[in-house]
Amino acid sequence: MKALRKQIDKIKPHFEKGGKFAIFRSLFDAIEVLIFVPDRVTSRGSHIRDGIDMKRVMITVWIALIPAVLFGIYNIGLQYYQSINVDAGFWQMVWFGFLKFLPLLLVSYIVGLGIEIIFAQIRGHEVNEGYFVTGLLIPLIVPVDVPLWQLALAVVFAVIIGKEVFGGTGMNILNPALVARAFLFFSYPKWMSGDLVWIANLVKGEGVPDTFSGATPLAQAALYEVDSMPSVMQMFIGTIPGSVGETSTIAILLGAAILIYTGVGSWKIIVSVFAGGLGMGLLLNAFAVNPYMEIPAYQHFVMGGFAFGAVFMATDPVSGSQTETGKWIYGLLIGILAILIRVLNPAFPEGMMLAILFMNVFAPLIDYYIVQANIRRRLKRAKSN
Repeated sequence: MKALRKQIDKIKPHFEKGGKFAIFRSLFDAIEVLIFVPDRVTSRGSHIRDGIDMKRVMITVWIALIPAVLFGIYNIGLQYYQSINVDAGFWQMVWFGFLKFLPLLLVSYIVGLGIEIIFAQIRGHEVNEGYFVTGLLIPLIVPVDVPLWQLALAVVFAVIIGKEVFGGTGMNILNPALVARAFLFFSYPKWMSGDLVWIANLVKGEGVPDTFSGATPLAQAALYEVDSMPSVMQMFIGTIPGSVGETSTIAILLGAAILIYTGVGSWKIIVSVFAGGLGMGLLLNAFAVNPYMEIPAYQHFVMGGFAFGAVFMATDPVSGSQTETGKWIYGLLIGILAILIRVLNPAFPEGMMLAILFMNVFAPLIDYYIVQANIRRRLKRAKSN
């Protein structure tokens, strides 16, 4: 690494202001930061200093996502070979899943980072590490067979409209990964719903048994086909059709443990999202008038993207609530709205996406009233003294 560091320092002046490759300064800076820990620190004034920085936070989230990524790759192959009724080996399924997931990942990073670098160069800023996590989240929340050109358009929309127009990383009010999914959902609904999009290469009539549907548990529940849904254990493990990274609740919980242990993810938001979902689920159970409303409240946690959204999307430190009390309110409302939307509005079988985006918009308002309440309380206490 010392030799590499020496070589980078040698060519670095060419990419700085006045150098012959200054136009590529942001690209060079992004590569340097990716390889090495930034060595730029404050030298004057009163500042709180610790060992954490943006890069370490992003790496922690990356590590937390690894269980969901690995299981998602395996499940792609598992679902495909089950759909064609072939008894494949473990590594055969993993290799197939890897080959299907890799193009999604490459498109997300190439398009997204390309736009980030262009905007950074225009503004004369450094490339922020924020997209390194967003670039991994986007392929995990889309169907495996989504056309790559549609994914590229969604990434362009998410980065430009969802983030850069607000000023870049740290200024956006919406979660960019969910903006990408919302763009796909409303622009190309055919590729974001139905039974054929969740299984790689699933084409009815071409070697696929008529008994194999490819329907997700949410789709079955929306059609009141509750009796034909997979078991709770199957859904908890994740051996079911669905978005690449959202099917395995156990893999997601492993990631949650990492985020909570390191302090990167807010346990208050995670717990409150599940609490809100449980409360709304129990309320629907009490007034059930159809089979969907009768589904046990806890079962919603292992269906669709509820767990993934609670752990990796709702806890976004930029678009989520910032105050400690606000985190509880923010999470509870996400859980309540997610279950309410998915059960009572069949047009939107996955309510988690809309619930989080909706609460992203209201997070600043929640924090505002929490802060104002604290100010009033302190003023009242000061007057009484």
